[in-house]
Amino acid sequence: MEVRADVFAAISAPARREIIARLSAGEMPVTQLAESFPMTLSAISQHLGVLKDAGLVSQRKEGRQRIYSLNAEPRREVSDWIGRYEPYWTDRLAKLGRYLEENP
Repeated sequence: MEVRADVFAAISAPARREIIARLSAGEMPVTQLAESFPMTLSAISQHLGVLKDAGLVSQRKEGRQRIYSLNAEPRREVSDWIGRYEPYWTDRLAKLGRYLEENP
């Protein structure tokens, strides 16, 4: 399975990771999302555009509001990709831990 590079680019920004975290509680309008960030509504909209282009969030209109929600599939792809390397890193970190214990 190949994860699209734009997904990794999208989650590279701390603000976008925080948006994903907030949307994990459920869908919400862009104005509600923007209230909890020290940036303009325009900046939040730009971040949401990047997340939407990467397929991480979807948008629907409800009256005059834009409501955003998370899409599970791209996040699952990233998790699966990272999971393939977890045994390697677990082993490496265990070896590093043993080395540090033996060589204070």
